[in-house]
Amino acid sequence: MIENFWANAAYSVTPTILVGLVFWLIMRSILRADRSERTVYKKLEDEERAKRGLPPTE
Repeated sequence: MIENFWANAAYSVTPTILVGLVFWLIMRSILRADRSERTVYKKLEDEERAKRGLPPTE
């Protein structure tokens, strides 16, 4: 058992910080993937509209 107050505090807070960091990284990767997918889809849609002679979307 650790008798030092600051060591106990660090051991208590560390799991919460690590779980928060993992959650942040997962959410960040999901949001970036969604943004990239939307960009690619818009480019593809604009190319298809150009083939049909329609104006590109806004």
